[in-house]
Amino acid sequence: MQPAETAHTVAQNGRLFKSLHLLQVLHDESYRRMIGAQQNIVEARHGLGRRIFFGNHGELRQRYQNSMEDQLGGLGLALNCVTLWNTWYIDAAVKALEAGGMTLGPEIRTRLSTLVFEHINFNGSNPFVRPGLAGGLRPLRGPNTADEE
Repeated sequence: MQPAETAHTVAQNGRLFKSLHLLQVLHDESYRRMIGAQQNIVEARHGLGRRIFFGNHGELRQRYQNSMEDQLGGLGLALNCVTLWNTWYIDAAVKALEAGGMTLGPEIRTRLSTLVFEHINFNGSNPFVRPGLAGGLRPLRGPNTADEE
């Protein structure tokens, strides 16, 4: 096969898979729901990234590629820190609820997201004082507890 024929064959094969995908989207509701759920997760991640990266209005302002890569690496680190923090505290909250006798089924657990950020102060100063927690987490607050900070 010549390179042009190979390229044509690959392009036709891609069109075939695209057509099959479109047919599945049109006729399979569970597939559409799965695609929608994946898009929601990706959009939540992008929303958190935009919220963290608000200082330069989502623009890379460094002059050199290495500096831009450093800026993006910092953004990735911040995203991972928020996700890790949320994972620890969501896990602690689920365990506290289960210890209190409430059972959380799989339909509730699948809707928990570590990409929430309403509890994070993105403006002002954020003191990084390490509390004496002896290797544990801060105590969980109830939903009606006022902020003490």
